[in-house]
Amino acid sequence: MSDYFEPWLQFKNAIVRQLAFAIASPNLLRSTPHELQMQHPFSWHSDQVWKQHYENYLPRLYALDLNPEPLIRFFNQLKSTRLGLRFEYLIWFWLLDKDYHPYQLLAHSLQVIEGKTTLGELDFLIYNQETKHTEHWEVALKYYLAEQNTQLYHWYGLNRQDTLYRKLQHFAQQQFKFTTALQMQIDQRFAVMKGQLFLPLFHTTHNLPVWLNTSRRLGYWGTQIFAQNHFRIARSQWLCLDNEQGQQDAVLWCDGLYYNRDTDTPYMFRQVEYQNPLLWQQFAKQSLHP
Repeated sequence: MSDYFEPWLQFKNAIVRQLAFAIASPNLLRSTPHELQMQHPFSWHSDQVWKQHYENYLPRLYALDLNPEPLIRFFNQLKSTRLGLRFEYLIWFWLLDKDYHPYQLLAHSLQVIEGKTTLGELDFLIYNQETKHTEHWEVALKYYLAEQNTQLYHWYGLNRQDTLYRKLQHFAQQQFKFTTALQMQIDQRFAVMKGQLFLPLFHTTHNLPVWLNTSRRLGYWGTQIFAQNHFRIARSQWLCLDNEQGQQDAVLWCDGLYYNRDTDTPYMFRQVEYQNPLLWQQFAKQSLHP
């Protein structure tokens, strides 16, 4: 057992576990890296904020675990299998449950249009009834692997065009550029980024960047195949593990996400991580002797 706050694992229904994860899990980052060019500043909710939201929502989660039909009906409108959209819908469902949090949802997927030009879109426009502030939230579910080191510029997504630096820059330069919406002044802007970060195999957790949130379980990635105690999970479970019935032993290894049964540690196996073999050799040497 670990000290990580992972209360979503107690729920029996898969979609309810995912809903609990979307609320209870902390952001991947605890603060904005100083390397970022903050043209339009934004903030991050603290771990305690998400923990309090989860605790306030517990009665609803218990009820949904017994009868998930309202949640299932809500997700019937989602035709895409993209995990990022599924995460957004989970946050949307929770925000609509206005009896369990201080937020009034003003708009979801709000397009900002000037004449015939679409200037952008806001994921969520929210009125915080405690602070009396209008808030703009952008939400994302992300999986990033640290390659040469753990500094901001070296975190890559499974699509190598998707980097942590590029995503944060998009937040700061594009997505949070709006000062008003629905004829209301935007008082605060929040990034909600959850998912999983992966360190290179054999990398220690010492001297990590101060902005990286270590209260969330960190995974590892590499090309090493383990002989036992690992199981592979389907892409649909990347957001949150299902019950153990769906766990299949890792026999034929291919690119994807695996877990160690003994430690509950996520492991992203990649057959090819660098096109440049010299770069890989240098990286492997650094990883073995961090």
